[in-house]
Amino acid sequence: MSMSEPAVFRLHERLKADTIGLGSTSLCEIRLMNDSTWPWVLLVPAVAGIREIYQLSADQQHQLVRESSALSEAMMDVFGGDKMNVAALGNMVPQLHLHHIVRFEGDPAWPGPVWGKQAPVAYSDEELEQIRSRLAPVLAELEAGV
Repeated sequence: MSMSEPAVFRLHERLKADTIGLGSTSLCEIRLMNDSTWPWVLLVPAVAGIREIYQLSADQQHQLVRESSALSEAMMDVFGGDKMNVAALGNMVPQLHLHHIVRFEGDPAWPGPVWGKQAPVAYSDEELEQIRSRLAPVLAELEAGV
């Protein structure tokens, strides 16, 4: 790549392997974590070389917060959870991505974090179709612009 060419966004290999693409917003790729234990969606800003929220422009930061808030509210409405966990850890995958996990009292990790609690339980084709259907209104809202 020459000095004048902008960097191109590429989804991190681990995110490609662990998630399923659901669509995109003006800023982010929307990805479903392939773990049927929890309703778990990631927003990945499609901006090359970004590891931290503060590295985004001010407009991008505001857009990310708007998209994250809209996703969180809609997921809670759809799934009726007890708590919405939103996190940007980046310890295993340095590319900036925000986890949105609907939590339920009594779920397998409650009240602790979901990470490392149990091996992921991949969606069956039928379960994947069901969650896509349940998330369809959420995705339509996000893709239309928040």
